[in-house]
Amino acid sequence: MLLLRRRDVANERKMNGRLERCVLQEKKMTSTVGGKWSVTTCSVHRSFLGNTFACATLMDVVPKIFLFSGWVAIDSAHKTKTFRSAHPMRTSDGLRSCIYLFSTRTLRSSISSTLAMSTTNSAECKPWVANDPEQAKLAKELDVWPLDEHNAALLNQVHPINFKSSKAPHEVYDLIAIGSGAGGLVSTKQSARRGAKSALISAHLAGGDCLNVGCVPSKALLRAAKAIAEVKRAAEFGIEVPEGEISVNFSKIMSRLREKRNTIAPADGHVGTEGTGAHVFQGFGKFTGPNAIEVNGEELKFKKAVIATGGRPTIPNVPGLAEAPYTTNEVLFNLEVLPPRIVVLGAGVIALEMAQCFALFGSDVTVISRSERLFQSKQGDAEAAQLMQSELEKSGVKFVAGKTKQVHTLRERTENTSEFPFMKVTIGAADGDVDLECETLLVATGRSPNVEKLNLEAAGVDYEVGKGVKVTDLGQAVGNPNVFAVGDAVADVPRLTHMSGEMAKLVVQNALYDSFLCFIVAYTTPEYATAGIYSEELAKKKGIEVDVYRGGLEHNDRAILEGDNIGFCKIICAKGSDEILGTTIVAERAGEMINEVTLAMKNKLGLKAIGRNIHSYPTSGEAVMGAGIGYINAHWKTLN
Repeated sequence: MLLLRRRDVANERKMNGRLERCVLQEKKMTSTVGGKWSVTTCSVHRSFLGNTFACATLMDVVPKIFLFSGWVAIDSAHKTKTFRSAHPMRTSDGLRSCIYLFSTRTLRSSISSTLAMSTTNSAECKPWVANDPEQAKLAKELDVWPLDEHNAALLNQVHPINFKSSKAPHEVYDLIAIGSGAGGLVSTKQSARRGAKSALISAHLAGGDCLNVGCVPSKALLRAAKAIAEVKRAAEFGIEVPEGEISVNFSKIMSRLREKRNTIAPADGHVGTEGTGAHVFQGFGKFTGPNAIEVNGEELKFKKAVIATGGRPTIPNVPGLAEAPYTTNEVLFNLEVLPPRIVVLGAGVIALEMAQCFALFGSDVTVISRSERLFQSKQGDAEAAQLMQSELEKSGVKFVAGKTKQVHTLRERTENTSEFPFMKVTIGAADGDVDLECETLLVATGRSPNVEKLNLEAAGVDYEVGKGVKVTDLGQAVGNPNVFAVGDAVADVPRLTHMSGEMAKLVVQNALYDSFLCFIVAYTTPEYATAGIYSEELAKKKGIEVDVYRGGLEHNDRAILEGDNIGFCKIICAKGSDEILGTTIVAERAGEMINEVTLAMKNKLGLKAIGRNIHSYPTSGEAVMGAGIGYINAHWKTLN
């Protein structure tokens, strides 16, 4: 729905007088919470989120909203709707909000007028065109190929050719974010929606790793892999699939990935960001002083800045690796032909997800792990590690534990993207060296922050190469309280999309970091999710005494019926109490089950409360309740 919020009235009056002001006099009204509110002058906010043209959900677009009888709104099909009744809703900061009331005819007219204004800037940009050979070269410089219809549409959203905002820059911005991933987008949009003068500087692809080379494309592949696994198990459910008739079309799998990614892209695109009232600068930004940033030769002044430049794959110091034609997540999702053999260097979330995917697609996949068991370097739960490795091996993934000693390049990569290079990887295993040959060597050994080229010295910001920007508990950069940092660019935080977004929200509010809880999920089958002090091993390392309560899936009715009753929920509590310190969950829906536990942790609800909470039957979530019942059974004599 098109929604209204407080904006600069003088600026909005430039809409050629198409809005009819229906309410001019001050009018006192009583809110549902009993407060007094004044409605005086009014304005409409021109918000274009992607191609929805100001049609978005209530809470997503406007955090401070007043609803009155007779308001007119318009949906994505340009069908008029009227709010027949409502009362003003109290805003979180007590500010007065201003609105326009106008007729259906003039509203439609203003929408058409504003839409024309919005598309003017797009017309000045040369669009990306599918299969254009010259543009294909430019796209490849951005690590995007093939330039089919889906990738061309993606680039028109996240990196338009010659993009330049039609908005005149402000003399001083309230907030400028460098980086257009989750952290930068959230910082810029939230501040703009609150009336701030904000700007986003986007050097590469808007949406960052998550949209382009991370969460979004990886989950598209995981869904395809899951479909293959389900077909292979069809006989268990009485569905006969003739042997040998399962065919995997890798080209279609990748085409679907590009299609779905493009469907999601408008939410992160430049048009959507500018639609919130923010300005977008496409180019590389760097600091020129404690309150100034340069982009495209233009200096922008700011009151506050956010470093949200994200990270890049860490390439370990292995002899021969730097010269080898290895692959990272930055180009993996451009593959057009299924690699016959893949060696995965690393055994973290990305490594395990992609290993299982490509094994199910038909590649011969081997994962190289430094430790004897999974998650050992992070003090992960031993039972979870054994179960996860066993399930991945059932999918066809092989594991070799040891140190990678050498990478030999036997055939270089060519310009032909359908041809593979050829490499040999030598691993020092416990019982001798192991040589693995592969066409694709996927390096997934962690992330490094992108902070070296920002000229942080000019801003007085303290940072460490390889670790990131050092921040206070308010998110402020050490050395400059007017500069904040979020996400992968920050030292000593989990490098996850939801972490970046949450940090950005709190930076905008200037809130303390310890007001939120972050967790990690691997979207393998089964999924693996952890939060807080997630194992006895980690608690022991930190010198914390704990009790562990387990709810298994082996006897869970829903899991039995689904055919996936492998896994458990372990909840770690402070010794002798129900205070939840952390959890490890291995289950088909672990990424969803963990939300109940982290909600309890954040709001100081004990495990007893989870155990006594009614859970719907039959669900896999009952395993969480099972851990709670384990606590109750162990302490029933002392409970009230």
